[in-house]
Amino acid sequence: MDDSKVVGGKVKKPGKRGRKPAKIDLKAKLERSRQSARECRARKKLRYQYLEELVSSRERAICALREELEMYKQWCMAMDQGKIPSEIKALLTGEEQNKSQQNSSRHLKAGKTDANSNSLRICSLQ
Repeated sequence: MDDSKVVGGKVKKPGKRGRKPAKIDLKAKLERSRQSARECRARKKLRYQYLEELVSSRERAICALREELEMYKQWCMAMDQGKIPSEIKALLTGEEQNKSQQNSSRHLKAGKTDANSNSLRICSLQ
């Protein structure tokens, strides 16, 4: 039995539909494929380099944070024993000096003020 159909006066044979592919030079097609593969490998290499740099920077940050945490643990253990670490003393004395400098500069800038504004300034510092 013949599977041919007559459509609009033309005989159609069953099989592939659509346009026939143009005769493409196989060498050119292979070269484009190779070039595409090279570009893909280059992009992949760059992506992995970026990710490795990101991981190493995060690892360095983690190490720094662990060292800081260990330092704070040691400070806490020293304070539990009744000792105040010298670093904390330096921080506290530095903060006290900064506060006294800020207060003196505020008093100089303020000049003469009434009692209400002085009480407000004291409350804001506490």
